[in-house]
Amino acid sequence: MDTAAWLRPVFGALSPAGARGRLTILIFHHVHTCRDDLFPNEVHAETFRERMRWIRGWFNVLPLEEATAALRQGTLPGRALAITFDDGYADNCAVALPILRELNLHATFFIASRFLDGGRMWNDTVIETVRRSRGSELDLAAVGLGRHGIRTAEERRDAIRAALAKLKYQPSAERQALADAMGQLAGVALPDSLMLTRSQLRDLAAAGMGIGGHTASHPILASLDEAAARREIAEGRETLEEIVRQPIRLFAYPNGKPNIDYTAAHVRIARELGFTAAVSTASGAAHPGDTVYELPRFTPWDQTPVRWGLRLARNLRARVETAAV
Repeated sequence: MDTAAWLRPVFGALSPAGARGRLTILIFHHVHTCRDDLFPNEVHAETFRERMRWIRGWFNVLPLEEATAALRQGTLPGRALAITFDDGYADNCAVALPILRELNLHATFFIASRFLDGGRMWNDTVIETVRRSRGSELDLAAVGLGRHGIRTAEERRDAIRAALAKLKYQPSAERQALADAMGQLAGVALPDSLMLTRSQLRDLAAAGMGIGGHTASHPILASLDEAAARREIAEGRETLEEIVRQPIRLFAYPNGKPNIDYTAAHVRIARELGFTAAVSTASGAAHPGDTVYELPRFTPWDQTPVRWGLRLARNLRARVETAAV
């Protein structure tokens, strides 16, 4: 029995059908096979299945492309929601897809194309370097990243947060080089199976899931000139279309914070390249009449259905930040 079934009418009141409708879009990244001891609150198979059951009971889950069309037309059903994943992790296919199919739910997967088939994103290089390092201290002073205690899981998390914060807004090539240097300094073997293979990507598409562009190499678009940003967005889409043999109509801005990670210029580029909609990581829910090129996304971090649901309810009332004027 759903112990928070009373939330369904709450969502119905906050997200009615038609011209007053609102579209909630959830965003996920990893879905681990089991609990991650370093990041115990991250989603894994058990918690993902649990949350998807909550969602199935509370909302009408739509494919994002269908939901976007209904948003444009003012014909959203009540309690409309879409599910999305960013980056292209292998566990999206291995772990999340079977759960989505079991519960008859649709999701859209936004893929950074250059990391397919054994690639590794810079942030995962940082995380896995710290995770796999031995001893009580990780000395990264040689690459300007300081020295960090790693005796406990909390110290390792602090080291990861510090390195990610330092590297996140560096130019892409320098960021990758520094992350790689971390791994070399630590002398650890890093995984090469974190991201989807082309075969797994085709499996997602064959299962009827949505596939969207997320650039080629996941740069901070605001750090690039417009020509380079256009190439990144276009290359990512072209690669995905070659693999799945279907049009790629949806796009997700890497990192996704309006006016920080992308600007109005990138919204214009997405439109000019022929995408029908694009998503950010601004919180809130989309209303009919809002731009479909900056659709907000949000996922609660709470652990109980009541708290998770109440945070979703508050999100339905949040003001949405955009980059376009």
